[in-house]
Amino acid sequence: MVQLTEEKMAHIKELRKKAMKLPLHPGVYIMHSRDDTIIYIGKAKALKNRVSQYFGSDKNHNEKVRRMVSNVEYFEYILTDSEFEALILESSLIKQHQPKYNILLKDDKGYSYIKVTAGDWPRISETKQVLNDGAKYIGPYLSAWTIKDTVEEARKIFRLPSCTRKFPQEIGRGRPCLNYYIKQCCAPCRGHVSQKEYNEAVQEALDFIRGGTSDSVRTLTEKMNEAAENLDFELAARIRDRITAINKLKERQKVVASRVPEQDVIALVLGGEKVSIQVFRFAGGRLYDRESFLLNADDEPEQIRSEFVMQYYSMRDKIPPVITIDGPVNDDGVLEEWLTKKAERRVKFHIPQKGEQKQLVEMCRTNAAEALAQAMGRATGRETSALDELRQLLNLPKTPEYIESYDISNLAGGENVAGMIVFENGRPLKSAYRKFKIKTVVGQDDYGSMREVIRRRFEEYRAADKPEGFGRLPDLILLDGGKGHVGAIRPLLREMGIDVPVYGMVKDDKHRTRAITEDGGEIAIQSTRAVFTLVSSIQDEVHRFAIGYHRQQRKKATISTTLTSIPGIGETRAKALMKHFTTIRAVSEATEEMLEETPGMNAPAARAVYRYFHSEENDGE
Repeated sequence: MVQLTEEKMAHIKELRKKAMKLPLHPGVYIMHSRDDTIIYIGKAKALKNRVSQYFGSDKNHNEKVRRMVSNVEYFEYILTDSEFEALILESSLIKQHQPKYNILLKDDKGYSYIKVTAGDWPRISETKQVLNDGAKYIGPYLSAWTIKDTVEEARKIFRLPSCTRKFPQEIGRGRPCLNYYIKQCCAPCRGHVSQKEYNEAVQEALDFIRGGTSDSVRTLTEKMNEAAENLDFELAARIRDRITAINKLKERQKVVASRVPEQDVIALVLGGEKVSIQVFRFAGGRLYDRESFLLNADDEPEQIRSEFVMQYYSMRDKIPPVITIDGPVNDDGVLEEWLTKKAERRVKFHIPQKGEQKQLVEMCRTNAAEALAQAMGRATGRETSALDELRQLLNLPKTPEYIESYDISNLAGGENVAGMIVFENGRPLKSAYRKFKIKTVVGQDDYGSMREVIRRRFEEYRAADKPEGFGRLPDLILLDGGKGHVGAIRPLLREMGIDVPVYGMVKDDKHRTRAITEDGGEIAIQSTRAVFTLVSSIQDEVHRFAIGYHRQQRKKATISTTLTSIPGIGETRAKALMKHFTTIRAVSEATEEMLEETPGMNAPAARAVYRYFHSEENDGE
């Protein structure tokens, strides 16, 4: 959290006075730091309204805006005739000055080539540089992802080596690698293939890369039939295996296809301080390129999408007629107008709600979640995606990386306890689990019990001096119960000054998770599979934990009643006996001498316990 000095606060007030004098006119505003560096560039439909917001109350500002405002020394502005002209000017200035607090994308879309090394045993690889090394280069190609993927597939299908061994120098040295045993390499290192056969495989792989799957299958089928006619069944079988591998590849490619001939699909996933954005590019109904970006999550998703689209298509010459996106975009009308002018044809945004397009967006989001999970070294992509979907479903201000859940357990008001579990990054954090004995509530009052538990938990938060355990504020609280529980807890948190979202988890008649509830109604989750699985796991786990603690307390109470009913045995000696012997049965089978040796026991007490379990009137108890 940014802490402002009195001098800085006074300076911000002066900036607000200047902002209030700006015209209600479209334009671009430019924020400068003390050393005259441009740190942020933005556009506005009405300059006065937009710029003055920065220097007013910071309660509605996110951390990025607070940091930016704290570093502003002065601002300047440029008037334009329309918001559209402001967008074009903003894009141009951002590319020119690269301000610190704007979303900045690195354009690494250089050309890619397929490299075929010289010599008797050529290798095929993907590269971005053409060197004067005697190798043959095929290209250029725009999509590095497509070429890399195609080269890898060609090597697998035609069983070409991907290792660093040199041929023919290393033929016959060492054992073949794993790829040979899983039939993805012909193992020239072991001399299992002749130079002629190897070069034929390389040529077929190049034909596959140049001509695509259909041409390769047709050519290979002719070669297979010719080999069979010549009774060269070993060669025919090898070619047959290659055709089978190509056909399997074609089946996988059908999965990632679109009925819209040309479009881009864009999806983002928020995770803590980072946002992962994935772009799928389709042409001819097939995926031909994929790009991944990891940026700072310093703004609302709508604004992140808006800035990303402007930056991304500023660096791309090819703009499709349809941009399918996973959520709302700020200034979508102005952006569509800008994209249309740049592409010289109509361009529109599309937010699908169902069907094939919705599935493509979900697949894009899944890949964005996986990229985020790998980059941050946290949960899996599935868990990251589920947390982001939960954020969207509940309209949370941030991704709920740290979730606390509570459940009350008792039997007709007896042995009243509560359990608290924690899910961090979509997984149980068992070291943070806590148990509560209800102290102030008598009888069966689940709402009162829940209020006691929540009050005690956040009193511990106030008293903590480290941001760990109770000293850490959760991103979300889920209560095992309906809107009554939520209605009982939200006022308490407001009273304590704790700003944490609270929702309930509702079960159906068969005790299965049905929905998430707030004090105003229910939010269905069955249609959102990832969220449903996550919330169900949380509800099942908190119920298991709470009821397990309740049973433990009931068992202790039963044992305590049995032992304390013996004359001379109070709570202290009962606990000492259970600690020493573990079970009631072990106590009942112990000799007087063994009982007397227990810490805290003496001869009369040991005799009383022994007689209790061995007298005729207690025989069989």
